[in-house]
Amino acid sequence: MTNQILITGATGMVGKQLIPALQALGHQVSILSRKKTTIKGVKVYLWDVYKQTIDKKALDGIDTIIHLAGEGIGDKKWTAKRKTEIVDSRVLSGQMLYKTIKENNAPIKTFISASAVGFYGDRGEEILTEESESGRGFLSECCIKWEHAADEGIALGIRVVKIRIGLILSKDGGALASMEKPIKYFVGSPLGSGKQWMPWIHLDDIVKIFTKAAEDEQMAGPYNACAPFPATNKLFTKALANQLNRPVWPFNVPEFVLKGILGEMSILPLMSNHTKADKLLQTGYEFSYTNIDNALASIYK
Repeated sequence: MTNQILITGATGMVGKQLIPALQALGHQVSILSRKKTTIKGVKVYLWDVYKQTIDKKALDGIDTIIHLAGEGIGDKKWTAKRKTEIVDSRVLSGQMLYKTIKENNAPIKTFISASAVGFYGDRGEEILTEESESGRGFLSECCIKWEHAADEGIALGIRVVKIRIGLILSKDGGALASMEKPIKYFVGSPLGSGKQWMPWIHLDDIVKIFTKAAEDEQMAGPYNACAPFPATNKLFTKALANQLNRPVWPFNVPEFVLKGILGEMSILPLMSNHTKADKLLQTGYEFSYTNIDNALASIYK
């Protein structure tokens, strides 16, 4: 069964790969964009989240929305203004979509929203499942509001799926580009204690998970989107250095140094998040990459 799918945030790292993947399966894809752009076989509609304007024609014939829009978490330092932008770009956009759905009585059946494992916050060695409580701090608060905005569709009888994404590994940008820089310049070291868990996932798997969420009508609620075997920061650093043929220094970068450089944003590399993907596996999903070495090798080969 093919779907009529509208994607927000489609020009980002995930969206760029998701569009052709959905098209290859026969789905019709449209996107909402802040700027005029041309994508083969895709209808492009304009919207402005901050001005709360949207081309209502974007919902014509649509049965599925995949909501990826949101300002980059690690793109800029977390000033008060930037933190507001990060939250508003996710929450206001979701609210505007539902407002438009209600006003046009659009027959949307499925709403799939990106979220993040930051929902759980810094939890040390605790095993985290979708049943675990949310954490504390800015990232958790952002994800809670993000998911709450997505859940508005439940009252409308819409199937809502929330994909809590881990650290995406991709050759096309994202966190990996920043993590490889010090290693390339022979100053690679584990960060903080090096024992913090990093719930990583290959971009190919993220695309497959969103595709499955669109097609599998049994999926609903939150799903942890991370490889079955997370890696500690120390193990991840060594695996990345191995792919880059670089050494890793035998000492760690102290936590206070990272806090001095990054401020509150230092939580990104320092938080420990031992997230499990058992709920996703129970749907029958099969990961393309479960081993960190194989995942990195596919990127750097």
